[in-house]
Amino acid sequence: MKKINLIIVDDHAMFREGLEGIVETEKKHNIILSTKNGNEVLKYLDINYQDNIDLIISDISMPDLSGIELTKHVKKKYPNIKVLIISMHTNAEMIDELFSNNVDGYLSKNATKKELLEAMNSILAGNKFFSENIKEIYFQKKQSNNQKKIKLTKREIDVVTLIAKEYTTQEIADQLFLSKHTIESYRKTLISKLNVRNLAGLTKYAIKMKYIE
Repeated sequence: MKKINLIIVDDHAMFREGLEGIVETEKKHNIILSTKNGNEVLKYLDINYQDNIDLIISDISMPDLSGIELTKHVKKKYPNIKVLIISMHTNAEMIDELFSNNVDGYLSKNATKKELLEAMNSILAGNKFFSENIKEIYFQKKQSNNQKKIKLTKREIDVVTLIAKEYTTQEIADQLFLSKHTIESYRKTLISKLNVRNLAGLTKYAIKMKYIE
């Protein structure tokens, strides 16, 4: 059986030891290095690059070198090494930065043993693995960014604002001195333009853009 060479880095000794215990339940896993510091990982790789490390499991917040910086360095210098982040942080900007630096997986520290082993196996098989809550945070941020880039006309803003205020189609038409058919057309265009599914989506957009309080 081919051994899987691993590095674990987390500045919390108890969590790091817990990870070691879980990982070592699988005989194929071989922990080469376990440390609290990302710089120690880079030093080890520079000296022992021939050890063929398969996977690094890392936290984000650590002294001297964060998991984000560690991922950047590893992916730039050792692109064949996979990186799995396990962290309590679910900050959208952090997740986005890790995605941008080609991280292979991201789990919350609340993940189960089963999910951890599933993530490791999936990543080592060449796939990406992100827990459901991480994916949801990431895609919500992407959708929010895309919506902010969209430019609405003044009339479109008027329509979406009145929709969010729960005006009926006829009431919006009367308010804006337009036909009911024209308002319906605006509504369909806005749903498509903002990539939402219904009037509730338009209302959420109006609240997010602060068209209404």
